[in-house]
Amino acid sequence: MIGYNSRYLKPDVDKKSKHKTAVKKKTLNPEFNEEFCYEIKHGDLAKKTLEITVWDYDIGKSNDFIGGVVLGINAKGERLKHWFDCLKNKDKRIERWHTLTNELPGAVLSD
Repeated sequence: MIGYNSRYLKPDVDKKSKHKTAVKKKTLNPEFNEEFCYEIKHGDLAKKTLEITVWDYDIGKSNDFIGGVVLGINAKGERLKHWFDCLKNKDKRIERWHTLTNELPGAVLSD
């Protein structure tokens, strides 16, 4: 059964500035191609963590976690390198592709 796919970005634990992409219906390979911008002081960025999660929604069933990625000081490998590159290059766009992991992160964007 093919359901609905959605991606979330939640930069704070209160969910006040959570962003959600458009829902992609009836596809197992959704492409989002969406951009989110958050206004955060560069000096505060090093203390933050960005969590991106992808969920599958089937009507009448529970939501299934597909995967996610976390960028921040507690990240590892290429995700940590990406985070440091962002911190070092204040006004430069740093784009990278990251593979989703199957671990559901606990906090979203925390201090």
